[in-house]
Amino acid sequence: MAGAAGRVVRRWYPNVLRSSLQVPALQLHVSKTAMRASQKDFESALSQVKLLKDPGNEVKLKLYALYKQATEGPCNTPKPGVFDLINKAKWDAWNALGSLPKETARQNYVDLVSGLSSSSDSSSQVKPEADRKQPGYETLVVTYEDSITKIMMNRPAKKNAITTQCLRVHKYQPSSSFSPTHSDVPSEMYNEIMLAVKAASKDDSAITVLTGNGDYYSSGNDLTNFTDIPPEGIEEKAKSSAILLRDFVDCFIDFPKPLIAAVNGPAVGISVTILGLFDTVYASSRATFHTPFSHLGQSPEGCSSYTFPKIMGPAKAAEMLIFGKKITAAEACAQGLVTEVFPDSTFQKEVWTRLKAYSKLPPNEGRGAVLSGDDFEEDDRHYLLSTFILESRP
Repeated sequence: MAGAAGRVVRRWYPNVLRSSLQVPALQLHVSKTAMRASQKDFESALSQVKLLKDPGNEVKLKLYALYKQATEGPCNTPKPGVFDLINKAKWDAWNALGSLPKETARQNYVDLVSGLSSSSDSSSQVKPEADRKQPGYETLVVTYEDSITKIMMNRPAKKNAITTQCLRVHKYQPSSSFSPTHSDVPSEMYNEIMLAVKAASKDDSAITVLTGNGDYYSSGNDLTNFTDIPPEGIEEKAKSSAILLRDFVDCFIDFPKPLIAAVNGPAVGISVTILGLFDTVYASSRATFHTPFSHLGQSPEGCSSYTFPKIMGPAKAAEMLIFGKKITAAEACAQGLVTEVFPDSTFQKEVWTRLKAYSKLPPNEGRGAVLSGDDFEEDDRHYLLSTFILESRP
């Protein structure tokens, strides 16, 4: 694939052909198997759920509702008052199950806990990656396996906020495939992502994946970025930040391979706006997308003022970029920003199974061949770069 231009058109063009869009929803599936979970299975699941990491409020409400349905049957308590938000949410979840039989609710509870356990086991198996982890990064975990380069933002305690302040010193050397080495060149998360993306563009991987560690994909710019004012003053800070952002966005515009985002949780700011430069965006059902530029007195960035209207349509793009509307993963999928949404409990397993299958496709067949002629590529790249220049103007 030759850069971002083909990505924009490949994601925009199918939307034109759709006569209607259906918003995907996280459904509570009823088991169709003739086997029903025994009371022993149910009690085992009750014990097992206490050992799981926090699955999020949506899943916890489902667990609560299924437990009440399995033990007491259909909802039989008065509806809480409008200001009793927590109990009202619990009541709504239970009441939504209607007349679902106790046995079916018990089976679904066991199935849900089993799925959460499998997902937790899969996501916790990070130690084997430690041996394949590329050294030299402070804010990322970069691994290479199964012809996939995985770039994982790794500041979970800070919601993977992207820093411009120096955490340690690196530089990249073309002679060593852009592998960071110590030097007197300052580095931070923006620079490390650029290093990792440039390295991935030159390695033997078939695809490159950007994702986040923890409950957030990325919360956008770290607020400490705005407190690091150089002696030359705010004007110099603004100039250097514009250059940094230009180089950062350029890495994604010119990336030569399939570029995939695995959005594991909420995404804010720059982590959202550059998604228009990716080939494919997979999102957890728990993910949200927010570009609060108007609230911060800023203009759109990451070429989003060009890519978002082309992908989502002008009206929906304006809602996000001008008015700062936060959208869900389902809404982002309906509008074309997200390719597909997966249940949060199975997100990692389903996405990585698919990515490993993609990485085994023939490397030179069918990638970048459709809707991405050289003339279009160059024209669209020109528009992207022009857009970035306009976005960067004070």
